[in-house]
Amino acid sequence: MKKTAPALLLLLLTLLALLQACTTSTTIDEYREDNNLITINAGERVVVLGRRHAGEYETEPDFIDCIGDKLSENSRVTVLEEPLFLNSLYPWFEPRTAPLSLKRLRRVLKEPLINNKISELGIRYMIWVDGNTETTESSGSISCAIGPGGGGCFGFATWDKTSSYEAIIWDLTDFDEEGRVRVDTKGSSYLVGVGAPLPFIARVQSQACESIGNQLRGFFDKENTPPESGESL
Repeated sequence: MKKTAPALLLLLLTLLALLQACTTSTTIDEYREDNNLITINAGERVVVLGRRHAGEYETEPDFIDCIGDKLSENSRVTVLEEPLFLNSLYPWFEPRTAPLSLKRLRRVLKEPLINNKISELGIRYMIWVDGNTETTESSGSISCAIGPGGGGCFGFATWDKTSSYEAIIWDLTDFDEEGRVRVDTKGSSYLVGVGAPLPFIARVQSQACESIGNQLRGFFDKENTPPESGESL
Protein backbone atom coordinates (compact mmCIF):
# COMPACT_ATOMS: atom_id res chain seq x y z
CA MET A 1 0.00 0.00 0.00
CA LYS A 2 2.84 2.38 0.76
CA LYS A 3 4.18 1.96 -2.76
CA THR A 4 0.76 2.25 -4.35
CA ALA A 5 -0.30 5.51 -2.68
CA PRO A 6 2.37 7.75 -4.31
CA ALA A 7 1.59 6.26 -7.72
CA LEU A 8 -2.13 6.94 -7.30
CA LEU A 9 -1.38 10.47 -6.11
CA LEU A 10 0.84 11.08 -9.13
CA LEU A 11 -1.86 9.74 -11.45
CA LEU A 12 -4.48 11.96 -9.80
CA LEU A 13 -2.30 15.06 -10.17
CA THR A 14 -1.63 14.19 -13.81
CA LEU A 15 -5.33 13.81 -14.54
CA LEU A 16 -6.14 17.10 -12.83
CA ALA A 17 -3.48 18.85 -14.89
CA LEU A 18 -4.89 17.37 -18.09
CA LEU A 19 -8.41 18.43 -17.12
CA GLN A 20 -7.22 22.02 -16.77
CA ALA A 21 -5.44 21.78 -20.11
CA CYS A 22 -8.71 20.84 -21.81
CA THR A 23 -10.10 24.33 -21.40
CA THR A 24 -10.53 26.20 -24.66
CA SER A 25 -9.43 29.65 -25.74
CA THR A 26 -11.80 31.81 -27.80
CA THR A 27 -11.26 34.94 -29.89
CA ILE A 28 -14.29 37.01 -30.94
CA ASP A 29 -14.35 39.76 -33.57
CA GLU A 30 -17.52 41.76 -34.17
CA TYR A 31 -18.49 44.36 -36.76
CA ARG A 32 -21.71 46.39 -36.74
CA GLU A 33 -22.99 48.67 -39.46
CA ASP A 34 -23.94 51.15 -36.72
CA ASN A 35 -24.36 51.11 -32.97
CA ASN A 36 -28.14 50.72 -33.06
CA LEU A 37 -29.77 47.42 -32.26
CA ILE A 38 -31.61 45.64 -35.07
CA THR A 39 -35.36 46.01 -34.73
CA ILE A 40 -37.48 43.02 -35.65
CA ASN A 41 -41.24 43.41 -35.86
CA ALA A 42 -44.03 41.03 -34.93
CA GLY A 43 -44.46 38.32 -37.57
CA GLU A 44 -40.90 38.70 -38.88
CA ARG A 45 -38.45 35.80 -38.66
CA VAL A 46 -34.76 35.08 -38.86
CA VAL A 47 -33.25 32.08 -40.65
CA VAL A 48 -29.74 30.80 -39.96
CA LEU A 49 -28.10 29.01 -42.91
CA GLY A 50 -24.80 27.17 -43.21
CA ARG A 51 -22.47 27.77 -46.14
CA ARG A 52 -21.82 24.47 -47.93
CA HIS A 53 -20.53 25.62 -51.30
CA ALA A 54 -16.87 24.77 -50.55
CA GLY A 55 -15.84 21.31 -51.69
CA GLU A 56 -13.39 20.63 -48.86
CA TYR A 57 -15.79 21.16 -45.96
CA GLU A 58 -19.32 22.07 -44.97
CA THR A 59 -20.67 24.09 -42.08
CA GLU A 60 -22.17 21.45 -39.81
CA PRO A 61 -26.01 21.34 -39.62
CA ASP A 62 -25.94 20.65 -35.86
CA PHE A 63 -23.86 23.80 -35.36
CA ILE A 64 -26.47 25.82 -37.28
CA ASP A 65 -29.20 24.33 -35.06
CA CYS A 66 -27.20 25.27 -31.98
CA ILE A 67 -26.87 28.91 -33.11
CA GLY A 68 -30.59 29.04 -33.84
CA ASP A 69 -31.35 27.82 -30.31
CA LYS A 70 -29.05 30.46 -28.81
CA LEU A 71 -30.53 33.20 -30.96
CA SER A 72 -34.06 32.20 -29.93
CA GLU A 73 -33.20 33.07 -26.34
CA ASN A 74 -33.79 36.69 -27.37
CA SER A 75 -37.52 37.03 -26.73
CA ARG A 76 -38.08 39.13 -29.87
CA VAL A 77 -36.40 36.74 -32.31
CA THR A 78 -38.25 33.87 -33.97
CA VAL A 79 -35.91 31.53 -35.84
CA LEU A 80 -37.12 29.43 -38.75
CA GLU A 81 -35.43 26.03 -38.85
CA GLU A 82 -32.90 25.62 -41.65
CA PRO A 83 -34.36 22.36 -43.11
CA LEU A 84 -37.83 23.92 -43.37
CA PHE A 85 -36.44 26.96 -45.18
CA LEU A 86 -34.34 24.88 -47.58
CA ASN A 87 -37.22 22.53 -48.38
CA SER A 88 -39.60 25.44 -48.93
CA LEU A 89 -37.20 27.15 -51.35
CA TYR A 90 -35.66 24.13 -53.07
CA PRO A 91 -33.49 24.30 -55.13
CA TRP A 92 -32.61 28.03 -54.97
CA PHE A 93 -30.63 27.82 -51.72
CA GLU A 94 -28.83 24.54 -52.36
CA PRO A 95 -24.97 24.69 -52.25
CA ARG A 96 -24.59 25.08 -56.03
CA THR A 97 -27.23 27.76 -56.44
CA ALA A 98 -27.34 29.71 -53.15
CA PRO A 99 -26.57 33.45 -53.48
CA LEU A 100 -23.14 34.26 -52.01
CA SER A 101 -23.58 38.04 -52.05
CA LEU A 102 -26.29 40.62 -51.44
CA LYS A 103 -26.15 41.65 -55.08
CA ARG A 104 -26.84 38.08 -56.16
CA LEU A 105 -29.58 37.73 -53.53
CA ARG A 106 -31.32 40.84 -54.84
CA ARG A 107 -31.42 39.29 -58.32
CA VAL A 108 -32.72 35.99 -56.93
CA LEU A 109 -35.55 37.70 -55.05
CA LYS A 110 -36.71 39.43 -58.23
CA GLU A 111 -38.18 36.06 -59.14
CA PRO A 112 -41.83 36.42 -57.97
CA LEU A 113 -42.11 32.79 -56.89
CA ILE A 114 -39.07 33.08 -54.58
CA ASN A 115 -39.98 36.52 -53.28
CA ASN A 116 -43.53 35.42 -52.48
CA LYS A 117 -42.27 32.36 -50.63
CA ILE A 118 -39.85 34.47 -48.55
CA SER A 119 -42.74 36.80 -47.67
CA GLU A 120 -44.99 33.86 -46.84
CA LEU A 121 -42.36 32.47 -44.44
CA GLY A 122 -41.95 35.91 -42.87
CA ILE A 123 -38.17 36.00 -43.33
CA ARG A 124 -36.75 39.47 -42.63
CA TYR A 125 -33.15 38.62 -41.77
CA MET A 126 -30.88 35.90 -43.13
CA ILE A 127 -27.76 34.89 -41.22
CA TRP A 128 -25.14 33.05 -43.26
CA VAL A 129 -22.65 31.03 -41.21
CA ASP A 130 -19.42 29.89 -42.84
CA GLY A 131 -16.76 27.71 -41.24
CA ASN A 132 -16.18 24.36 -39.59
CA THR A 133 -14.41 22.47 -36.80
CA GLU A 134 -11.35 20.41 -37.65
CA THR A 135 -8.58 18.45 -35.97
CA THR A 136 -5.35 20.34 -36.52
CA GLU A 137 -2.83 18.07 -34.79
CA SER A 138 -2.72 14.69 -33.04
CA SER A 139 -0.10 12.54 -31.37
CA GLY A 140 0.30 9.50 -29.13
CA SER A 141 -1.62 6.24 -29.13
CA ILE A 142 -3.71 3.96 -26.94
CA SER A 143 -3.48 0.17 -27.00
CA CYS A 144 -6.02 -2.15 -25.41
CA ALA A 145 -5.81 -5.90 -24.78
CA ILE A 146 -7.89 -8.67 -23.25
CA GLY A 147 -6.29 -11.60 -21.46
CA PRO A 148 -7.22 -14.45 -19.09
CA GLY A 149 -6.98 -12.12 -16.11
CA GLY A 150 -9.04 -9.36 -17.67
CA GLY A 151 -8.42 -6.46 -20.00
CA GLY A 152 -7.29 -2.91 -20.03
CA CYS A 153 -5.80 -0.04 -22.00
CA PHE A 154 -2.46 1.68 -21.76
CA GLY A 155 -1.06 4.75 -23.44
CA PHE A 156 -1.63 8.42 -23.99
CA ALA A 157 -3.11 10.33 -26.94
CA THR A 158 -3.77 14.00 -27.54
CA TRP A 159 -5.34 16.01 -30.33
CA ASP A 160 -6.01 19.69 -30.99
CA LYS A 161 -9.19 21.04 -32.52
CA THR A 162 -9.98 24.44 -33.97
CA SER A 163 -13.42 25.90 -34.62
CA SER A 164 -13.50 28.90 -36.97
CA TYR A 165 -16.85 30.42 -37.96
CA GLU A 166 -18.11 33.72 -39.34
CA ALA A 167 -21.75 34.82 -39.33
CA ILE A 168 -23.08 37.62 -41.55
CA ILE A 169 -26.50 39.22 -41.02
CA TRP A 170 -28.42 40.26 -44.16
CA ASP A 171 -31.52 42.44 -44.14
CA LEU A 172 -33.81 41.13 -46.89
CA THR A 173 -35.89 44.32 -46.96
CA ASP A 174 -33.13 46.89 -47.45
CA PHE A 175 -30.53 44.44 -48.83
CA ASP A 176 -27.97 45.69 -46.32
CA GLU A 177 -25.37 43.89 -44.25
CA GLU A 178 -26.26 44.62 -40.63
CA GLY A 179 -23.09 43.17 -39.16
CA ARG A 180 -20.89 40.14 -38.77
CA VAL A 181 -19.28 38.06 -36.04
CA ARG A 182 -16.19 35.87 -36.28
CA VAL A 183 -15.27 33.32 -33.62
CA ASP A 184 -12.10 31.23 -33.39
CA THR A 185 -11.94 28.60 -30.65
CA LYS A 186 -9.03 26.26 -29.95
CA GLY A 187 -8.63 23.43 -27.48
CA SER A 188 -6.67 20.27 -26.72
CA SER A 189 -8.23 16.93 -25.79
CA TYR A 190 -6.57 13.95 -24.11
CA LEU A 191 -7.13 10.23 -23.76
CA VAL A 192 -5.29 8.48 -20.95
CA GLY A 193 -5.09 4.69 -20.91
CA VAL A 194 -4.79 3.47 -17.32
CA GLY A 195 -6.87 0.30 -17.23
CA ALA A 196 -10.01 1.92 -18.56
CA PRO A 197 -9.45 4.76 -21.08
CA LEU A 198 -10.08 8.16 -19.51
CA PRO A 199 -11.12 10.90 -21.99
CA PHE A 200 -10.71 14.62 -21.32
CA ILE A 201 -12.50 16.35 -24.18
CA ALA A 202 -12.28 20.05 -25.02
CA ARG A 203 -15.76 21.19 -26.09
CA VAL A 204 -14.44 23.37 -28.88
CA GLN A 205 -17.50 23.48 -31.12
CA SER A 206 -19.88 23.95 -28.18
CA GLN A 207 -17.84 26.91 -26.96
CA ALA A 208 -17.84 28.39 -30.47
CA CYS A 209 -21.63 28.06 -30.65
CA GLU A 210 -22.05 29.65 -27.23
CA SER A 211 -19.85 32.59 -28.20
CA ILE A 212 -21.24 33.29 -31.66
CA GLY A 213 -24.83 32.71 -30.54
CA ASN A 214 -24.51 35.17 -27.65
CA GLN A 215 -22.96 37.80 -29.91
CA LEU A 216 -25.68 37.44 -32.55
CA ARG A 217 -28.41 37.57 -29.95
CA GLY A 218 -27.01 40.90 -28.78
CA PHE A 219 -27.50 42.44 -32.25
CA PHE A 220 -31.27 42.37 -31.89
CA ASP A 221 -33.49 44.65 -29.85
CA LYS A 222 -34.85 42.96 -26.77
CA GLU A 223 -38.49 42.95 -25.83
CA ASN A 224 -39.40 45.44 -23.13
CA THR A 225 -40.47 43.48 -20.07
CA PRO A 226 -43.03 45.09 -17.75
CA PRO A 227 -41.85 45.89 -14.20
CA GLU A 228 -42.68 43.41 -11.50
CA SER A 229 -45.50 44.16 -9.11
CA GLY A 230 -44.43 46.76 -6.59
CA GLU A 231 -41.73 48.24 -8.85
CA SER A 232 -41.94 51.89 -9.75
CA LEU A 233 -42.22 52.83 -13.41
